[in-house]
Amino acid sequence: MKKTLVSALTTALVVGAASTTFAAANPFSDVPADHWAYDAVSQLASDGVIEGYGDTTFRGNQNITRYEMAQMIAKAMAKSDVSAADKALIDKLAAEFSDELNNLGVRVSNLERNADKVKWTGEARYTYTSARHEDEKNDNTDKLQFRLYPTAEVNNNWHVNARLTADTDLSSDKGGDVKLTYVYADGQYGNFNVKLGKMPLYSVADDGLVVDDFFSGAAVTFGKDLKATLEAGRYDLDRAQDNFNNGFDEAANYQGAEFNYGPNKLRLGAAYRHFNSASFTAAENYRNGSTSDDANIWSVGAGYKFDHNWDLFGAFAQNTEADNYDTAHNIQLSYKGSDTANKGTWGAYAAYRYLGNNTLILPTYDTAHSHLNEKGWEVGASYVPFKNVYTALEYFDGKNLATDRDANTLFGRVSYFF
Repeated sequence: MKKTLVSALTTALVVGAASTTFAAANPFSDVPADHWAYDAVSQLASDGVIEGYGDTTFRGNQNITRYEMAQMIAKAMAKSDVSAADKALIDKLAAEFSDELNNLGVRVSNLERNADKVKWTGEARYTYTSARHEDEKNDNTDKLQFRLYPTAEVNNNWHVNARLTADTDLSSDKGGDVKLTYVYADGQYGNFNVKLGKMPLYSVADDGLVVDDFFSGAAVTFGKDLKATLEAGRYDLDRAQDNFNNGFDEAANYQGAEFNYGPNKLRLGAAYRHFNSASFTAAENYRNGSTSDDANIWSVGAGYKFDHNWDLFGAFAQNTEADNYDTAHNIQLSYKGSDTANKGTWGAYAAYRYLGNNTLILPTYDTAHSHLNEKGWEVGASYVPFKNVYTALEYFDGKNLATDRDANTLFGRVSYFF
């Protein structure tokens, strides 16, 4: 996209030149005093937004490159005495030329630091689940959930993130209280990141096979192509599996280390996580009489993205302290993927999951359940019928590892993002 003098005049507007009585001297010989853009060009030169070509010429009719336009926008971004309307125009220009600004060393996030310090986003989601197990009564759930995500800027490096959650059981019309799901401070220094508070806990190395939940404590991540993450704190076991709800030490001590490599199409990961709680030995169904209060879980994962459409990922995990059902694995082939910002996008996947219930804490899957000790095939698809509206349908067909009885789950979700 090429621009001429109009580009300079657009920038002039966003730095307030169009609303000022111009008194600046014109340094350009090819912009006479009777030219229609004389005032704007003079003020831009006085403000240091434009510099010309060093030979006293402005060359306003000559096409400029995107990088030259980005240079003007960068200088406009540095001005602080602009109106709200001008600020909005600067934001739009910066978004359009974000790649060029980043290459020039001007990150668009600089604009965000001058905007409101607190921002809110949210989601309203409806979820239906029907779990059917042989010789057992069907377990159907019909839930509505509302989420708010406030983020607040502390300074250039630190932000605070939180989530507020409210649930309603539509089958009984009973709603719960609004809960603070997590809140943590997030500090970013180049390739080094630190988080403090109650934060998301996701096993990236195995793509959520071991855990997708939250924990309270601290986490640090560092590295570029090879990223290392170290975590330590406390984890609420009562969220993970029903058989931990036994009145014992339901909050486990937690330490974890994870390494992920994936600069190109191939991605690799390895992780180790240690949990310690008296609930492990007290939960008879969990360890079958094990005398260890520890769960030592290691996992590995590998994936390859063939092109923009096809992606294959596999993972394996083992709990070295468990007496039985001490392994889990998953392999999934994904096609495309839905993007909530783009209407009409969609994705689909097929997977085989083996979820030994003594190995996993709380996997990311919606249909195959680790606490039910299941294995089997799963298929799913997602679609965005309208911008910021997400729909998903998933189905699992498998067996219980202990009883070999049939286990099936149907899952559906509609989410509205704002």
